[in-house]
Amino acid sequence: MSAATGVEQVDAAVIWCAALVAVTGAVTVVWRATRAARRLARRVDEFVDDWQGTEARPGVPGRPGVMARLVDIEQQIAGTAEQLAAVEHELHPNSGSSLRDAVDRVDERTRQIVDDPPP
Repeated sequence: MSAATGVEQVDAAVIWCAALVAVTGAVTVVWRATRAARRLARRVDEFVDDWQGTEARPGVPGRPGVMARLVDIEQQIAGTAEQLAAVEHELHPNSGSSLRDAVDRVDERTRQIVDDPPP
């Protein structure tokens, strides 16, 4: 300190107060940094749990990880693609066994009935 008050007790109190403020500031900065680090670590932990999945424990059902869920989605899409192919097969004329062929046959028979002149 460059300026002293001349009273030893006051100078000591000022030095102790400055030291207390400095220590309190340092503790506050460290606490905030660790709080941010803890929050980040918690979020990373949650992400890893979601990615890898969690095992079932008492009262809490297990959750599959991202890769297991992607496999399930791919299997569902494959099943849907097979169903879509079967439906599309029925919508286009082919060997006579599709729904479209049956509708065309009914339409042709109906047209012949309507086109016949009444007796």
